[in-house]
Amino acid sequence: MLKSIHWKTFPRDLTIAMVGFVIYGLAIALIIQADLGTGPWAVLSVALADLTGTTPGTMIILTGLLVLLGAVLLKERIGWGTVGNILFIGPWTDLFLLLIPSLKGNLWLQIPALVLAVILSGVATAVYISVDAGAGPRDSLMLAVSRVTGKSVQFSRAVIEILVVIGGWLLNGPVGVGTLVFALFIGPLVQRFFKLFHAGPQYSTQEG
Repeated sequence: MLKSIHWKTFPRDLTIAMVGFVIYGLAIALIIQADLGTGPWAVLSVALADLTGTTPGTMIILTGLLVLLGAVLLKERIGWGTVGNILFIGPWTDLFLLLIPSLKGNLWLQIPALVLAVILSGVATAVYISVDAGAGPRDSLMLAVSRVTGKSVQFSRAVIEILVVIGGWLLNGPVGVGTLVFALFIGPLVQRFFKLFHAGPQYSTQEG
């Protein structure tokens, strides 16, 4: 159930993972402030934050915990990186949301911000997965569903994220062209950065 910790390399691995979490928090904040639509899970987190009067970062943590519970119940292996993903990306997201102003109405800034956010998401995912300390909670759920149902990882991820987007959209979450751009390009970008960083399962797939 729990991945073992490699204590000899743990300080280095923790530092690398933390860099990944910071970059991911920046990417999420940037795509939210670009206001052209966010990634699937951010759609839900922003919708729930608006509904409850909390912050997107808080909802990232809470939804991460619920998703992790589902993955654990399906007997998916997790690691310290899985827990770190839940605990640190949310606070970094909230911090960057305070620092980055909304770009709504300024298309010349919105488009570059969206593109940069998607690229940074790919970088962040490859960076923190490179330490092999466990997938993020959402990816853990995807892997668990794939294993239990016998469906492919890609199919399982697509179904889960479609349901998440629908749920977020019904709650008035920020669905838009950015959501489509994220869905189309995040997979290829992660694979590209896996190759660049020599990380991941044969340099293949993996919003946290």
